[in-house]
Amino acid sequence: MTDRTISERVGTLGSLLRKPYEKLQEIVYSRLAGRGFGDVRPAHSSLFRYILPSGSRVSDLAEKASMTKQSMAYLAQSLCDLGYVNIGPDPADGRAKLVKLTERGEAVWQALIDLSAEVEAEAAHITGRARLEDLRRGLVDLADAIETMRPYQAKS
Repeated sequence: MTDRTISERVGTLGSLLRKPYEKLQEIVYSRLAGRGFGDVRPAHSSLFRYILPSGSRVSDLAEKASMTKQSMAYLAQSLCDLGYVNIGPDPADGRAKLVKLTERGEAVWQALIDLSAEVEAEAAHITGRARLEDLRRGLVDLADAIETMRPYQAKS
């Protein structure tokens, strides 16, 4: 028996993309703790990744993160309790909840971006800048190509 999943053994595109992402996330969030944000967890990335600078509705964040509204509301509330976001009624629709970063939340957002750039620079030092730039271009092309694909639709 092996300690690798089926997708890792086969080398699916998903596993090849997921493994470096998971390691990147581990490194970034451990370094984030070293910058004084030890209460921010990788699970919070679902909110930080999709929130707009002007704020975002809980329902929009949930949809973009492929989560239930209840799960996103829980994440938002936990970040609100920690002082990273404020939650209030959406001025455009009082029934909807709008999540906005606080000053501390914006500091985390910036730290995450800075740390991602630092890790990318370290990776470029190891793999070579040209290879990393080629990979980046390839990933942009892949994202564009996959964006044009349609999900499976059952024949009626």
